[in-house]
Amino acid sequence: MCRCLPLLPDAGFYNEERRGVFMADKKKSTAAEAVGGFFKAVGGFFSSFGTAVAKGDIFVKLSLLWWGAGYVRYKQYVKAIIMTALEAGVILFSVFFASQYVPKFGTLGTVKAEMIFNIDTMKNEFNDYDHSFMILLFSLFSFVVWFVAIVIWMRNMVNVYKLQLMEENGEHINTFKEDLKLYIGEKFHITLLAIPVLGIVVFTIIPILLLVFVAFTNYDQQHMPPSELFTWVGFSNFITLFGGGGLTATFGYSFVRVLGWTLVWAFFSTITTYIGGILLSLLLNSAKTRFPKFWRLMFVITIAVPQFVSLLLVRNFFADDGIVNTICSNIHLTGFLRDIGLVSTDHIPFLSAPGWAHVMIILINIWVGVPYQMLIATGVLMNIPEDQLESAKMDGAKPFQIFTKITMPYMLFITGPALVTDFVKNINNFNVIYLLTQDVYTTTNQALANSQAQEVDLLVTWLFRLTQDYYNYKMASVIGIVVFVICALFTLVAFNYMIGGDKEGTYQ
Repeated sequence: MCRCLPLLPDAGFYNEERRGVFMADKKKSTAAEAVGGFFKAVGGFFSSFGTAVAKGDIFVKLSLLWWGAGYVRYKQYVKAIIMTALEAGVILFSVFFASQYVPKFGTLGTVKAEMIFNIDTMKNEFNDYDHSFMILLFSLFSFVVWFVAIVIWMRNMVNVYKLQLMEENGEHINTFKEDLKLYIGEKFHITLLAIPVLGIVVFTIIPILLLVFVAFTNYDQQHMPPSELFTWVGFSNFITLFGGGGLTATFGYSFVRVLGWTLVWAFFSTITTYIGGILLSLLLNSAKTRFPKFWRLMFVITIAVPQFVSLLLVRNFFADDGIVNTICSNIHLTGFLRDIGLVSTDHIPFLSAPGWAHVMIILINIWVGVPYQMLIATGVLMNIPEDQLESAKMDGAKPFQIFTKITMPYMLFITGPALVTDFVKNINNFNVIYLLTQDVYTTTNQALANSQAQEVDLLVTWLFRLTQDYYNYKMASVIGIVVFVICALFTLVAFNYMIGGDKEGTYQ
């Protein structure tokens, strides 16, 4: 009789499975640690402030009212002057600027602009009207200034309390000159980051917050200040966008259609140019290709030409009365397509009909985007170890196997972050869609037309049309928030997946 050994799980598979579970847990713990670390730092900041208020001496407590009091006590007179001047600036800002707008923030104004007759001057003059947008903008700016001032005030309390502890422990307290040297030396990174952070606050955070606030108002063509005022409407704009009024004739129907095409476009435009660039790079780097420099130059020339020029030319080529349609008509291709039912007009609607336009836009984008990816792929492929490729060939691997098992994994590892960036960029790829379809494509879908949308619109081009052509800022702001959320979530998830685990060790 045959004695059979019990089947044991493969050791390699078992170890790989355990390693995979470990890496998954590690990625989860890394993300959790990042979020937990942020809240821990915020909690520590408030804890330090509370300790300073509770245990600080009279000068520390006096700094709650006079920001420079503690520095005077410890003979840091320059800091005392700076903090006192900063406090005075915040007070003056609040009294003479913020007080004109913040009290009206709840209503965004109640007085419309009107012409009234001034008896003293015997002329028609504008009344003292409210401007809803100015109230919203300057109130938001005031909130940001106050928030920064509160953070500085709390941080100042912590710093003054540290000076108290240093004196009690007999430690040296730096002079202002020594602090300057410190921020030029050890803490120079803080000095370098100061201006960029200020720029982010002014040119990024405030506009994003303004966008969010406008989404909760009725700011549109019927409520254009100063002749008309707009006010808060809560979540009604979001309900409208997500189909609260029915999916047949509202923004909800258009949103679903436009969002679907946006994601389809972003996926195919990213994948086609990425794969096309890699394949083209492999072809040009092949030893069998003759004159590779010449062919590479031909593709790079498309990068040198400004995109808006090339796209406008291509749009004219494929227009209903363009040269491509003329050629197709002369060779009877148009008639053949009409006979088999693919077209119903006397021209091929390359960029003027649904379906045709979607496919043509993706194909034209391949021509525009592949050269960029070719250059990136060329640089990466040159760094793939030759001995690894030779070993695979000696083991009998075929070119397709080498491509799928070595080349593509290596490319994805190196260019993965760029691939994520390209996907997000294509979600917001305004140029290609707008330049190819503007003044060429007209929707016949009445439901889309009611929402000022078209079948070929991305969320960003729909947003642009709502603001520039129809002044519907409220719905454009809601769409802008949706775009931001989609891009942010995709970026966070994708980057967290790509940088997690020990992928780097795999290629070393």
